[in-house]
Amino acid sequence: MRAVTWDGRQDVDVSDVPEPRIEAPTDAIVEVTASGLCGSDLHLYRHLIPGLDRGDILGHEATGVVRETGPDVHSVQVGDTVVVPFNVACGTCAMCRQGLESQCQTTQNTEFHRGGSLFGYTEQYGHVPGCQADVIRVPFANHTATPIHAETPAYRAVLLADVLPTAWQGVAYADVSPGMTVAVFGLGPIGQMASRLAARQGASVIGVEPVAERRAMAERHGVTTIDPDTTDDVPAAIVDLTNGLGADRVIDAVGMEAEGSAMDSVLQATKLQPSRVIALRHAIDAVRRGGTISILGVYAGPVQAFPLDQLFDKQVALHMGQANVMRWMTDLIPLVEDPADPLDLDDFVTHRLPLESAPYAYDMFQNKRQGAVKVVFEPTPPVTVSA
Repeated sequence: MRAVTWDGRQDVDVSDVPEPRIEAPTDAIVEVTASGLCGSDLHLYRHLIPGLDRGDILGHEATGVVRETGPDVHSVQVGDTVVVPFNVACGTCAMCRQGLESQCQTTQNTEFHRGGSLFGYTEQYGHVPGCQADVIRVPFANHTATPIHAETPAYRAVLLADVLPTAWQGVAYADVSPGMTVAVFGLGPIGQMASRLAARQGASVIGVEPVAERRAMAERHGVTTIDPDTTDDVPAAIVDLTNGLGADRVIDAVGMEAEGSAMDSVLQATKLQPSRVIALRHAIDAVRRGGTISILGVYAGPVQAFPLDQLFDKQVALHMGQANVMRWMTDLIPLVEDPADPLDLDDFVTHRLPLESAPYAYDMFQNKRQGAVKVVFEPTPPVTVSA
């Protein structure tokens, strides 16, 4: 079969690799009908996170059709269309029973002091082969493989594997209510969807994003946008837009991808903080007193000169964490299955490309060319399944 493999820093290939097989009674084998390219994949592409080996299969978002199941799988059967979330979680441990699948005790990586395993990530998160492939093995399929109507377009269904639940969790953790103002830093895939979901909760949304095409997409959905490249003081601009108060809620959908501002350059030059944390600093400055910051962006390593005194003085609540995808599926599946497309997902998936185009797609997405917001890979030729 064909799969996207990591071959070095900013170097991916589409390679012939062995097809996976059933390894445990609770495994399922799924033929992929769509897989996603995520901002977290770019962290691996750029080798910002250690623990990859050459030839590792990338990707952690998939939907597809069940081809084979182990003897203990009872929740899905051959021929079912399923979503495969990025969490590899047993569904029965104490963490999973609390809806904290990202902390699954069964797949937890205690050697590295990390939480539950993830598809297509590093040895710190289980080294589980990824989803950008023709066929994948799904461990703990009774919990991890979630059935969805076969009529749902695959390019929409795959969004349930990461983008939608991550954005939903961010909005839920921010405790957004009608009438609030929510500032979203970063209008990539997660920030776009968090903006739509916050607006769906009745909030007014301000989005901060340097890429014009991404601002334009958000504006089509009612977001007031700020270009940080042409704004001297982004937090001050948000305070001005909120009548001097600051945003009730701030969602950091950037993480360590943020870079390039004047403040970032000064702080790095003076060794006060590493590069790529400017969005978090701006979030702290932009939130109102007594407000909440919800962190969805990924941060690798410690953040120096963290302004704990400012957070304490402003009485700011922080909520963050890896998304617990299965926890939110019941809320989200109806929105994706609905033919009316209430989240306008057709104005979200910007590129549907064959898996073979992965090297081009990674480079395009990394460099934010051609208006890329969400890239979905689709197999060629079409998947067929024999019952």
